[in-house]
Amino acid sequence: MDDLVFETQGFGQRMGIGASPALLIVDFTVGFNDPRSFGGGNIGDAVRATADLLQLARTLHWPIAHTKIVYADDGSDLNIHCLKVPKLATLTEGNPLSEFVPELMPRPGETVIRKRLPSAFFGTDLAGILMARRVDTLFIAGCTTSGCVRASTLDAMCHGFRPMVVSDCVGDRSHSAHQNSLFDLGKKYADIVTLDEAAELATQFETKVR
Repeated sequence: MDDLVFETQGFGQRMGIGASPALLIVDFTVGFNDPRSFGGGNIGDAVRATADLLQLARTLHWPIAHTKIVYADDGSDLNIHCLKVPKLATLTEGNPLSEFVPELMPRPGETVIRKRLPSAFFGTDLAGILMARRVDTLFIAGCTTSGCVRASTLDAMCHGFRPMVVSDCVGDRSHSAHQNSLFDLGKKYADIVTLDEAAELATQFETKVR
């Protein structure tokens, strides 16, 4: 029934790719991959799938950005989000939970964005960095699908990038929140693609360059 309503109203069209891709990996840190901290659900599976996506992006020399949530040791930059989730305040620079998972560790030349709110774009330099590289298509992986991935996808679209959310490579501690968010994002703000589809789209970029 939901599909019919969106279809009747003209939602859910495919925007397709542009000419210049990049990869954004949102908050795949130790804490968000640990069910005892902030993880759970299918986040671990998404981390493993993202290792393949990251290798693809590196092979094709795409711009790559990684984000993580980091607060000051003295709590001087805490915000309203921390009222809702107080444990976020423990994610300081020196906390091992704030480190990237080993299989997705950034390499020299890849952008690392430290953020304090859900969106990778809010209060950061990410949009300017991508624009300087003439990026128009942003493949998105990370967690959580219903939280920081969703917020980052919406802001990517608002900044004029074409968001391609890679469904195998995003995860959430809640399976229902994951599925519902993919449905909603796909109907309004992004193209939802599998890892295999992302690899196929990557060949189209190569063809355009040639």
